[in-house]
This record gives sequence, C-alpha cells and structure tokens, in this order.
Amino acid sequence: MSSLFDTYNLAGQQLSNRIVMAPMTRARVKDTVPSADMATYYAQRAGAGLIITESAQVSGQGRGYLYTPGIHTPAQIEGWKRVTDAVHQAGGRIVIQLWHVGRISHSSLLEGRAPVAPVAVPAAQTLVHAYDSDGQPAQVPVSAPVALDAEGIRQVIADFRQAAKNAMTAGFDGVEIHAGNGYLFEQFINGSFNTREDRYGGPTIANRLRLLLETVDAVSAQIGRTKVGVRVSPFARLADLHAFDEEEATWLALAGALSQREIAYLHASHLGTPDFQRAIRAAYCGTLILSGGYTHETAQQAIDEGVADLAVFGRPFIANPDLVNRLRHGWPLAEAGREAFYGGGAQGYIDYPVYSAQDSQRAYTSVRFS
Repeated sequence: MSSLFDTYNLAGQQLSNRIVMAPMTRARVKDTVPSADMATYYAQRAGAGLIITESAQVSGQGRGYLYTPGIHTPAQIEGWKRVTDAVHQAGGRIVIQLWHVGRISHSSLLEGRAPVAPVAVPAAQTLVHAYDSDGQPAQVPVSAPVALDAEGIRQVIADFRQAAKNAMTAGFDGVEIHAGNGYLFEQFINGSFNTREDRYGGPTIANRLRLLLETVDAVSAQIGRTKVGVRVSPFARLADLHAFDEEEATWLALAGALSQREIAYLHASHLGTPDFQRAIRAAYCGTLILSGGYTHETAQQAIDEGVADLAVFGRPFIANPDLVNRLRHGWPLAEAGREAFYGGGAQGYIDYPVYSAQDSQRAYTSVRFS
C-alpha cells in the first residue's frame, strides 16, 4: 500500500512524495514580474513532491487582478527563472499554472479595453481587485466583456502555446492549464453561459470543449504532452457560472479526451458526489491529482482507496513551509491569519519558521513534566 510520503513517478519525473502544493494567488507582485521574495517563498516549500505556482496570465488580455504575475514578457521570464532556480536548488519540482481569466476582469487592468469571453455577457455580482474611477486599488465590479471572434480565439491558443514555451525557458518542470474556477476555458465549457452558434459553443459538448482541447494540443506540441497538466473544478459554481444540461457528461467527456492525449496529469477539485469522483477516476487513466481540504488522514485515505494519486494541500502551506515534515512526524501545524493571505510584503509570506528539533523537545518536556 502506498504512503503519502512515498516517491511517485509523474510522467517520467520523480517526485519525492505524493503531496502537492496548491496554486494559491498571494497578490504580492507589484509589476507582474516575480520578485526575489517569491523565489524565497517557493523555495521554502520545496519539500512538497510538486509545487503548482499561483496563476500567471499568458498575456496582457488574460489579466484579471492587481498584483498577479505574468509569463509573457522577458522580465517576467527572468523573474520566474529566479523562482525555478531556487526551488530546484532546494530539491523541489515546480510547474506553473497558466491563466486567462476571460470575462473576470476590469478595463483598468487592460489599458482601457474590455475583457473577452465566449459571449458578451458580464458576470453578475462579481468583483475583481483593480483600479476604481479615482485610479486607486479597490474591489470593483467586472467590466462588460466582448465576445471573442475567430481570430481572437486563435490568438488565445497562440498565447498559451507561447506562454508554455516561455515557461520552459524559465526552467519550469511543466505547465498546468487552468480550466476551472469560472475563468476563460470554463466559460466556454459551461453550457448555460456559452450560447455561441459557431464550432466553439452551443449545445454540443464537443464544441464547448474545443477551445480547451485545441489549447492542450498546441501546448503539448510545443513542450511535450508529458509536461502538461489541466486543472478543472466542475461543480464550483464560481464567477456567475451555473448548472447546465449534460453537465456530468461534459466533464466526463473532457476527462476521457485528456486521458486519450496522455498528458502528465488531471488536477480536479469540486467533484461533487463520491459517485462522480469515481466516474472521473474511471474516465481518466493517467495521474489524478485531487484537491479537497485534505488532512494527513484523509489524503492517505484517498490514496489508499485509489481515488487520487497525488493529494493537494493549500492553506496549510502558507504558515507551514515545512508542511511535509510536519505531517510526516505529526508535528503541530501553525495557522496563518487571513489578513496575510493576499497582498503585503514579506510579513505573513516568507517569515514563517520551520518546526525544529528544539520545538519537539520542548513539547515533549512540557507534556512529560506537566
């Protein structure tokens, strides 16, 4: 029986354990270029079997929030190279999550242009961190999008392909295409929202999956299929996307199509019922990475039951850079205050200590003589 701490062969790359650090936006990038603090942050957490970075926009058009990094300019590539070098020197593996937010953006982030989407319908009651009418950072309602035309769709695919190439230049071990959380690819996949009448929309499942699968194919052709992962969140109901007809069939069709492409992995969250989770497991034959608020015990159970091959931990990594060792040894976990999650500087970002042998001895002594 496999342990959470066993090594794992991920499409030819040896991982030191089966624990994955989740992609978590920390909003600490002032100019879209990864900073020295980011290199420190990720290197501190290199004990994870695999690190998936925070989302990085593949183009200026793909940006949806202030203080997030990109992977489409020379300066951004150099910034990320500092990150990958630091992680590799610490013995870790790291992939970058590639991102296009679609309609979840604001014109103040796009040089006055409108965001893009499958159809020109804004996301109701959805806010992004952008600039208000006075030019100050604020939570503001998303701007009304324009529908992508055929040339725009070709450009999105080209942007992902180039971003993947840039990621290899920056030294990443692979890329993860973000197709969840209500962003561009899920906007195309969602049958209640995507009412296009061309080959990229409408009631046909194949049409609504087309943009994502063409992007996967383009990225795979550029960097190799064994360096490509995809992230989905089927029933998250985020960013004003809702249930639709043939919803389960849509996600199972995607899982099957990705399985046929033999990519590195499928990373899934919000899978709904245990029955659907098992259906995804049956439809996708490659490495399945699952997110789901895991503890040591529940992650090990998922691996024992064959539901997941690798288990994702998110929030615990914020205050526990040495999370893998803490789980391995049963050491207590630190808690991060929510005020440190997004924005700010080094405090609440790279200043969390690792658990030491002295901490363990003090805890033992306290229990023994109390």
